[in-house]
Amino acid sequence: MLHRICTTDPITLKDIPDPAGMLYIVEGPPDNNVVVYFESETSRQQYLDIQVEHPATEHKLNLDNPTDEFIDEG
Repeated sequence: MLHRICTTDPITLKDIPDPAGMLYIVEGPPDNNVVVYFESETSRQQYLDIQVEHPATEHKLNLDNPTDEFIDEG
């Protein structure tokens, strides 16, 4: 189980010395997550509004190489 805590607001980059009572979100599954604290509701919402290029639901392990790219013909 890996549980990480980030007390630097990722939007304002300000350190939050006492995160008790501050806004936060938990990213990731319960056994491998990160808790991110925010300085304000505005920065929390800005963080949540960031578009991700590949949502986690699309990440899959694929050991197959369906193309000829990266094949060593040695």
